[in-house]
Amino acid sequence: MKITLENIGRRFNRDWIFKGVDYSFVQCETYAVLGPNGSGKSTLLQVLNGSLTPSSGKLSYFYGDNEVEAEDVFQHLSLAAPYLELIEEFTLSEVIDFHFKFKPYKAGMDTGAVIELLNMQGSKNKPIRYFSSGMKQRLKLALAFCSDTPMLMLDEPTSNLDSQGVEWYLGLVQQFAAGRLTIICSNQEHEYSFCGKRLNISDYKGS
Repeated sequence: MKITLENIGRRFNRDWIFKGVDYSFVQCETYAVLGPNGSGKSTLLQVLNGSLTPSSGKLSYFYGDNEVEAEDVFQHLSLAAPYLELIEEFTLSEVIDFHFKFKPYKAGMDTGAVIELLNMQGSKNKPIRYFSSGMKQRLKLALAFCSDTPMLMLDEPTSNLDSQGVEWYLGLVQQFAAGRLTIICSNQEHEYSFCGKRLNISDYKGS
């Protein structure tokens, strides 16, 4: 999977959040999108995953030699972000089953394996609304990492996680990120220290 950006910009009202982004994200590489809070990292990620349209420029997606339409790109990516909502009325098992109606499992994974990966065997029938913020974040990460998609996008992946949760996240990276186009928005080095490429959104501030 490949994403190419040609002079991409995004603004809200009259203010440019970023502009003039020329960049390519390519398969099997790991990218960190860096910048302070409020700098536009999450906005760029939403443009990349097709949930926001750019205000200027051209955004293209390629799967092998074939171009992918922006409205179809969601089929090729997995996303974990603090602003993504989980269905609070569902139990843990129901959320996992529901998610994987839309995404294929990575090889060797199923509902039971995801619950085991989470170490939440005792909570499989518990509604999500009773989960702590850390448990919800772990679940979002597990759903994204365990989906067999060529792209993985993570926004502030260790938000609400304690030090043990951070180690667990880094284990997921080692186990499930290889061979994928991985993009991580972060301003905490432990979240992206393994990334081979860096893009600082502050380099593209609009005026």
